Parts: sequence; structure tokens; C-alpha cells
Amino acid sequence: MSVSETRVSDEADTQDPGFAPLNPGYYGAMVDLTNLKPGLKGTAQLVVGVEHTAPSIGSGKVPVLATPVMINLIEAAALAAVEHLLPAGHQSLGIHLDVRHFAATPIGMLVTASAVLTAVEDRALSFAVEAHDAKEPIGGGTHQRVVVNVARFDARVQRKLGKE
Repeated sequence: MSVSETRVSDEADTQDPGFAPLNPGYYGAMVDLTNLKPGLKGTAQLVVGVEHTAPSIGSGKVPVLATPVMINLIEAAALAAVEHLLPAGHQSLGIHLDVRHFAATPIGMLVTASAVLTAVEDRALSFAVEAHDAKEPIGGGTHQRVVVNVARFDARVQRKLGKE
């Protein structure tokens, strides 16, 4: 799969093994993202509850913040940074995460995730992300999102289900 491939048609074949969500034209015409500038920041917070622990979501046995929950919080921070600035009818979708979760957080402790927009390339948004609890950093890395036209994206999903 190559990001340099280009699809001009709005009728791209989702069964094509060369399908890449960053292909220009795949979700429609280019969208104006000039109001998205590197440096935009977003945060999201969560007090760890039993429902956020590894045993509760099936990702481990120790009752501490589950890695998938930390990742969800990181994505929420990225959304908080940019989603309100997107043109009507558009939203961003997470397409890549490269994060480490290197410290445990117990039930009852506040976790804060932050995301800083580092680059905008066509419809691709790149973020530096981190998470920390009340005592120390607990995770961090990079995250990418792509901006899509919601109606076109939903139409593709419906076609995948055999509905049009």
C-alpha cells in the first residue's frame, strides 16, 4: 500500500488491496483546512474507574488504567484540538497510532491526555500526544488522523454493507 497512489474517482473500490485512506480524491474533493495550523492543542481528562481497568475491558488482569482506554483518551485530545475547526460536513478519523504506555495508573486517579497538531498535509493531520496522571507521565507518541466528508464516507460504509 502506497500513500503516493492517487484515486480521482469518487467510486474507488474498497476491495482494492491498494486502497489507502490518504489517497487524494478518495473521499472527494480537497477540503480547505487552512485554519488548521501546527501548534493547536487539545486535552481530555478521565478519573480512572473500575470500568476503565484492564480486567474490565479484557486487556489484562491488573486493575489499573487499560492501554486501550489511554489510547481513547489520546484520540479525544486530538479531536478537541481540531474537530471544532473543520468545515461543516467533515470530521477526522484516526488512522495511525504509535504510542507507548509505560506507567500504571490506579483507580481513582485523574489522567490527562494532550495532543498538539504538528503537521497538516493535504487531509492528513499529525499530532504529538502524551498522557500523564497526577504523579507522572504514563504514555506518549504520535497520532495521525485524516479529514473526510461524512456523507461520502458513510455512503462507502453503506456500500460495504451492501446498502446504497
